[in-house]
Amino acid sequence: MSDRIFGAFGLALAIFYIWAATTIKDSFMVDVVGPRAFPYIVGTVLGLTSIWFMIRPDKEPQWPVLNDLAEIVFATAVMLLYGWALPEVGFVIATVFATAYLTWRLGTAPLWALVTGLATSVGIYVTFHLILGLHLAKGPLGF
Repeated sequence: MSDRIFGAFGLALAIFYIWAATTIKDSFMVDVVGPRAFPYIVGTVLGLTSIWFMIRPDKEPQWPVLNDLAEIVFATAVMLLYGWALPEVGFVIATVFATAYLTWRLGTAPLWALVTGLATSVGIYVTFHLILGLHLAKGPLGF
């Protein structure tokens, strides 16, 4: 039953998404494909997969127990806190703590979770900021 509900929600979203794509206006510089092609493709794929969920649902899932649900709530809270902290403390510091927490909750030992958070944060910073030249949120330390 839950797959069918999910499929119906996805189909409604796909219909809305395709309808919203029809309202995109052409600019004065129009290429062969046009600005609506990608949203049409995304909406079509979403609609087809949603129909698949409604026609061929899986057996009923086992929903998480209260402890697992609390883990999901805390992970969501960490991601929201990460979004809030990003402009305040900067990309590197916020990413270290968010990645370390999420990695720890996925089963990594605390020290290795911190190492993973640091390596991930620095790796992304070097790749996207230093090599590709993209701007990331700067914190009080300038990075």
